[in-house]
Amino acid sequence: MGDQPGSIKSTRVAFPLYGWVGLVLIALFWSLNWSLSGLRTHWGFFPLWLGYCLFIDGLVYYRTCTSLLTRSWRRYIGLFLLSAPVWWLFEGINWRLQNWVYQGAEGFSPFEYLFWSTLNFTVVIPAVLGTSELFASFKLLKTNIRGPVIRPNNITTMAFFTAGLVMFLVMMIWPRIFFPFAWMSLFFIFEPVNIWLGNHSLTRWTQNGNWSPLITLWLGVLTTGFFWEMWNYYSYPKWIYQIPWGDWLRIFEMPLLGYGGYIPFALEIYTLVHLVYGIFGTKEPAYIKISKH
Repeated sequence: MGDQPGSIKSTRVAFPLYGWVGLVLIALFWSLNWSLSGLRTHWGFFPLWLGYCLFIDGLVYYRTCTSLLTRSWRRYIGLFLLSAPVWWLFEGINWRLQNWVYQGAEGFSPFEYLFWSTLNFTVVIPAVLGTSELFASFKLLKTNIRGPVIRPNNITTMAFFTAGLVMFLVMMIWPRIFFPFAWMSLFFIFEPVNIWLGNHSLTRWTQNGNWSPLITLWLGVLTTGFFWEMWNYYSYPKWIYQIPWGDWLRIFEMPLLGYGGYIPFALEIYTLVHLVYGIFGTKEPAYIKISKH
């Protein structure tokens, strides 16, 4: 019997060519983005992060004989296409919050800003899910890491949905106080929607107390977030943060507490991806089956 779709194989393969291409893109455009500091290097963000996505996917394939790209190149490209509107959603929320602004954006026409922003937003979801798969390939995270049991029953889903709506509303009414809810309210709103629609959800694992998939998502997004903030630091244009409270001990441009926002953000990404997957009739998880459930 052959391997199950999405299962991890033990046989190693050669590191794929596209992974080497990704490494070259990282080296080239990282150097250009930083060495040309002071000049506009907006054209370098997408190839740098495309290189990251390809390199990480190549590592996953080398370790597991499967990856987001090799399982379905069409679905992999779909993650890029989905990523842009998902991040524009957060840009829309930030229009109210004003937690970050783009230094140097004033030099672009509205069309140029829309084009370059949309192109650069396409890499968010593939980078996070690909890095999460990389962590999922390590032995420790293939086992079930026990955590609280969260079942998709009516009480839990209604409580989540109500909490999400309340968080979103108070954030919009009092953005200077409740701005952190931008990184968790959408998860609480749309995770129950996925459950009600029969889409894949994280409760597939948490109903049995298995938190390994969540931990891989958190490690993946924190790693990706570190590179986002680091590569942004000497780039131009760049984003800078202006938050009402918690703005201390900055690591690159991001305050230390801000990195905590990446953790629920990973869950929001996962939930929004599966909401769209469900709309198109796909009930499978977006990334690798890393453990029994």
